[in-house]
Amino acid sequence: MSLSRVFEDGPALIPYLVAGDPTFEQSLAYVEALERGGADVIELGLPFSEPIAEGPTIQRAIVRSLEAGMTPRRYFEFVEALDVTVPLVCMTYYNLVYQYGESDGPASFVERAAETGIAGLVIPDLPAEEAGPLRSACDDYGLDLIFIVAPTTTDGRLERIRDQGSGYVYVQARLGTTGAREDVSDQTTETLTRLADWDVPRAVGFGIKTGKHAERIVRAGADGVIVGSALVDIVAEGHEQGNQTETVAAQLEAKARELDSGARAGRELSPTSGGPE
Repeated sequence: MSLSRVFEDGPALIPYLVAGDPTFEQSLAYVEALERGGADVIELGLPFSEPIAEGPTIQRAIVRSLEAGMTPRRYFEFVEALDVTVPLVCMTYYNLVYQYGESDGPASFVERAAETGIAGLVIPDLPAEEAGPLRSACDDYGLDLIFIVAPTTTDGRLERIRDQGSGYVYVQARLGTTGAREDVSDQTTETLTRLADWDVPRAVGFGIKTGKHAERIVRAGADGVIVGSALVDIVAEGHEQGNQTETVAAQLEAKARELDSGARAGRELSPTSGGPE
């Protein structure tokens, strides 16, 4: 099933956490809490030592996960141990995908991802121009391949992304790396307008922190919101303060509910929905 079907019943909430942060067992509880909070898809970061797309918050989460023993093989064990029903998307870097398994190339990684129930991949450092082998492997094993579109993405590259991508397109709300912000960038509306005629849903990430942010993003035309750093901050604070796993999980569930409510309010208020402007 293509991930695009998740968006049919309204705006999708797509939270992100780094798998294994700060420990394997705690992370399982935190990811499962996101589903209870209303997540429609969950992006699970597979940590890589050189995460070029990530800001300081997620970089520190990656370090905690790696120090706790996370590896690609352990990551797939983590996915198999999860008790969730929503689709899972793996976000990682191409070196880990390419080097996995007995021989070079992405097929071994994609095959294992499919076996564990992963529905799609986001590979921030893989240009669409070089994505042919991974696209073929995803087609072979039934996974979606999701690309990131930035405010500066050229028209020519947009067409290549449109040809190679599936599931949904990850719209980068602003230039720079990931991280929660206090406002929503005007670049978001411009990018959504450029993608208005695409036949895959448009999910916006980078900088979304509150339910009000989610509402504004959906009102601007987004089909979903992707939230990472605001959730990773909750994990980090709980770890630093020595809070109980259950306490942190409850905070994550509450934040997910806030974001989900904001996104749905944005759809109700959107002029295209027939609601009040």
